[in-house]
Amino acid sequence: MDGTLAAADLELLRKDFSANPAYRLAQNAVTRVTIDDVAINREIINNVDHSLSTHLDDWKVTNQERSGRCWLFAGLNLLRVGVMRTTGLKDFEFSQNYAMFWDKIERANYFLEAIIETADRDLDDRTVAFLLESVAGDGGQWNMFAALVAKHGLVPKGYMPETQSSANTARLNSILRYQLHQGTRTVRAAAAESVAAARSVKAEILQTIYRVLCIHLGTPPERFDWQWTDKDKKFHRDGVLTPKEFAAKYVDLPLDDYVCLVHDPRPTSPVGATFTVEYLGNVVGGPPVTYLNVDMSVIKDIAAKTLQGGEPVWFGCDVGKMMSNDYGVWDASLYDFPSVYDAAFDLDKADRLAYHETQMTHAMLFTGVDVLDGTIRRWRVENSWGTDRGKDGFYTMNDSWFGEYVFEIAARRSALPAELQQALDAEPIVLPAWDPMGALA
Repeated sequence: MDGTLAAADLELLRKDFSANPAYRLAQNAVTRVTIDDVAINREIINNVDHSLSTHLDDWKVTNQERSGRCWLFAGLNLLRVGVMRTTGLKDFEFSQNYAMFWDKIERANYFLEAIIETADRDLDDRTVAFLLESVAGDGGQWNMFAALVAKHGLVPKGYMPETQSSANTARLNSILRYQLHQGTRTVRAAAAESVAAARSVKAEILQTIYRVLCIHLGTPPERFDWQWTDKDKKFHRDGVLTPKEFAAKYVDLPLDDYVCLVHDPRPTSPVGATFTVEYLGNVVGGPPVTYLNVDMSVIKDIAAKTLQGGEPVWFGCDVGKMMSNDYGVWDASLYDFPSVYDAAFDLDKADRLAYHETQMTHAMLFTGVDVLDGTIRRWRVENSWGTDRGKDGFYTMNDSWFGEYVFEIAARRSALPAELQQALDAEPIVLPAWDPMGALA
């Protein structure tokens, strides 16, 4: 009994499979079509109603293309609603490329500062290894988005449009990773002398990073002449504005008032406590990324009331689970995998977090909710994957899916009950850098 798979063990596995006609039937089906086509629950599909009691969107979806910028797209999609109302534009987009440019340079600086801070640790220290493995990605969090807007402002898409590399970030990110890994070696060596020496080296590295970003993404505008023609064909001119002036004038939501509410059901994460994650952020000197852990009922209630008040809701979730792009539907029981595989799939949300089966992977926007006699039945979602997926890019999320796979929303502090507002002022529990609640959308 040394743990080796012997020939007799393999023969038992073969016989077990061959003896069951249901297994052979599943094999015949899944070797010809996708498992999703075989396992999909037709009853759920047949009973999905895409109408809702509150429906806000009357605009087109955006497209992040082959990039991981969903958190930026979701944030900018939230803010563009107010611009369209103010300007009378039928459709409007902020420059996602502009926001990504500043995130990349700020995050490079944030990473190198973390490297300086941990320079006395071995390279195989778990935190240092995590920093090196996760460097130069596209993902982010709500607090990171708000920090970028506060520091760098925003510009309309036409003043810094998409480029090949903003729409397909893999090659750019590989160059940034190389430079930052190479820079880690230089910074750590300089840090042995002094922090001042390390920061001097860091400045040279950031000069290279900025140059790489300009080559791939273009140079961010310092100011622009803002004028437009509204949906009634009326021309408007607002003169020359800086990005920060534009954001201050056209963003009608108080970003400083927004907080992140999360649902982390692990026994180690008490409800009503605030959390932060070590080395999670992008802007050095900006507000820390903090979460308030609340019951799922609180998140649902605040999201629904916000939508009913006329405002979309930014949220983060584990997008790939129990979803259909073809039908534009999410449901917790959308695929009957237990019947196909004759196997249990019974991890609850807390166990999925603990055993690394789930984490936040994507951010989107709620733009509608269906409530009947006080009971929430489904949600409307604006995605950023273009119009070819879902229903012209929009999806219907049954409420069962929300509870299992939604992890956080951005909400106004003022929307919280008084006791939870007070909890936000408590010193946050610091989670390690690799904790799943530090996952980036």
